[in-house]
Amino acid sequence: MNYTTEIMDIYKETSPEENVLIPDDISVKDDRKYKLTARNINAFYGDLHALKDINMNFPQNSVTAFIGPSGCGKSTFLRLFNRMNDYIEGFRLEGEIILDDVDIYNEKIVIEQLRKDVGMVFQKPNPFPKTIFENVAYGLRIQGENNKSFLQDKVENALKQVALWDEVKDDLKKNALSLSGGQQQRVCIARALAVEPKIILMDEPTSALDPISTSRIENLIFELREDYTIIIVTHNLQQAGRISDFTAFFYLGDLIEMGRTHDIFTNPKNKRTENYITGRFG
Repeated sequence: MNYTTEIMDIYKETSPEENVLIPDDISVKDDRKYKLTARNINAFYGDLHALKDINMNFPQNSVTAFIGPSGCGKSTFLRLFNRMNDYIEGFRLEGEIILDDVDIYNEKIVIEQLRKDVGMVFQKPNPFPKTIFENVAYGLRIQGENNKSFLQDKVENALKQVALWDEVKDDLKKNALSLSGGQQQRVCIARALAVEPKIILMDEPTSALDPISTSRIENLIFELREDYTIIIVTHNLQQAGRISDFTAFFYLGDLIEMGRTHDIFTNPKNKRTENYITGRFG
């Protein structure tokens, strides 16, 4: 099974407790609602303890960045929120992931609905070998939507959200694989937005892009937080500083520190955070 086919298959398918990290002085919308909460998370790959006692809240309409060295648990944690780790043999989770007061690991959860609510954008742009239109409409079609007018409206709106409509509106039948890397990534984001998710997960979404495309995606993320809760994994510390409201530093499976991005980068409370941010290790 190739990478694109694998991704296509995947697509088919109250107040926080005191010990949960709560960012102070939340600089997002006034309702200050916690959209997503992770409680007492321990994750294992066989005997490997990949995540250790993680507790975290994600305010609504905010961007949270995960930073840390490779192999520290960032992507494992990110992929808990749409249950992507379920595909990995030997993976085991302890704890709760609460989305809108519901534990998404409850046995009654419908995975297809969860992945509608929690969209995912991957490191490498992964448009399907289909037209631009069919790429964006893909999630709607697998939900059984075939109304042509409805699909056209949703595709146009999603492409406008990612500032791509004016570039492709006359070429919607063009194969998405023929687009530039930055355009492909925006198509993938539009595909996620078309099904109206509550959360958008991004796993190093600009690492394969040139600086101009990276800037466009960063501007897009900043705009999208007005309507979505976004969680992003990035190795680019400057990027985290530019686009996120909150930053969480992971190291060897531990959540070392989380807080407002400005505070993390200018006045970290933990020496390991300071050492990583200043380049002394990592």
